[in-house]
Amino acid sequence: MAELIPGANAPDFTLPRDGGGTISLSQFRGRPVVLFFYPKDDTQACTVEAKDFTAAKADFDAAGVALVGLSPDPVKKHDKFVKKHELGVALASDESLQTLEAYGVWKEKSMYGRTYMGVERTTVLVDAAGKIAEVWPKVKVNGHVDAVLEAAKKL
Repeated sequence: MAELIPGANAPDFTLPRDGGGTISLSQFRGRPVVLFFYPKDDTQACTVEAKDFTAAKADFDAAGVALVGLSPDPVKKHDKFVKKHELGVALASDESLQTLEAYGVWKEKSMYGRTYMGVERTTVLVDAAGKIAEVWPKVKVNGHVDAVLEAAKKL
């Protein structure tokens, strides 16, 4: 499991994405990208987070920063999620968990006394050279997108 350290190379990936096709970290070389890792499509906090990033997309675009959400949900579920909530951000599907593990966000979690494996909500800002610029672990959704946008504008 990787430790996400600012200045380290962000692990590259190529994953299937909503709407068909694939998305790779390397395709964004030359511009910063925000990777937001979230547990599950169409759950309360994940929906708020995806809608907040969608609402701020024009500001990220103006700053030259791409947005990509990643979860273990299959592409078909992403497509329904995007359509239902009119999302404007790319969603990558990591059913194999390889990318989630490479970024160290696939972790043991517990709820109601039961432990299970799942995604720890994390956001990673990757600079134009493909290096990790900033990491937000254990994200609390309210106000989070504003903090990420402020950091992204400084790159």
